[in-house]
Amino acid sequence: MSRPVRLPPTAQAIVRGDRRALARAITAVEDGDASADLLLRSLYARSGNAAVVGLAGPLGVGKSSLVNALVGLLRARQKPVGVVAVDPSSPFSGGSVLGDRIRLERRADDPDVFFRSMASRGAVGGIASTTTDVVRLLEAAGFPTVLVETVGSGQVDVAIREVATTRVVVTAPHLGDEVQTLKAGLFEIADVFCVNKSDLPGADVAERDLAELASLGASRDGWRPTVVRTSATTPSGIEELWSAIEAHEAFRAASGDRAGAERRRLAAEIVDRVRDRLAGEVARALEDDPALARLLDQVVDRALDPRTAADRVLEQRLRAR
Repeated sequence: MSRPVRLPPTAQAIVRGDRRALARAITAVEDGDASADLLLRSLYARSGNAAVVGLAGPLGVGKSSLVNALVGLLRARQKPVGVVAVDPSSPFSGGSVLGDRIRLERRADDPDVFFRSMASRGAVGGIASTTTDVVRLLEAAGFPTVLVETVGSGQVDVAIREVATTRVVVTAPHLGDEVQTLKAGLFEIADVFCVNKSDLPGADVAERDLAELASLGASRDGWRPTVVRTSATTPSGIEELWSAIEAHEAFRAASGDRAGAERRRLAAEIVDRVRDRLAGEVARALEDDPALARLLDQVVDRALDPRTAADRVLEQRLRAR
């Protein structure tokens, strides 16, 4: 009989609900601190059970207000919730431009709500490179629901599909051109469409256009995206939005798609991590290894093409292992 794995002290604190320990751990993950590696490894078995809801869409559609409204709804139902809000990075400091998140109600006195703003730090796809790890820390801390708000760079906010179990694409009235761009990006990842600011004129048209797009698209494993109208200021439609999210989560659990999607996401993550590690090793070797430096010289002199050089580098790295 195998003995239970003893968690490191910080991991134990996170599992116990220590929010200060959780915040410090997230900072270590974002900063690439070596201490975060062991922590994430030790807590991995406690992840994978939360409903991770991604909210993507263009700037200005009210994603932050929707997140705040959903938090209010969940807390009214006595459900703990964690929030990861990914903001664009400052080109000067690398920090989060909207890091103060003044639009979100902090609820600092409520231990069952945890907000964390992250800088994208140049990562493309609408999330930060460490978002997956931060979500896993929140899962290990006992949050059954984690809301992830993307940067808001429009149709390229598609990396959320590798993190979220349910993807909500948020739009607003008078964004007809944006609806067209959804065909090339966000439309393909949406499980739920949300027409926010539906108290404004044009909401009927936006809802109709999205419903038409959803009906024309091919269903994914039997699920077609639903369309919900909300207004975070009124407020209205928030319960309907959450019901649509719950319906998708229930569908995935019943159909077996959740397990299949998790397998696909983890396979992609392994590939990405191997690629990143090998890329870092090769970049350093091209500077430090005389043989690889000579190989690079051949490519620079057009005596060797980059594809052949890459093949040789890969062969060398594999032999070295």
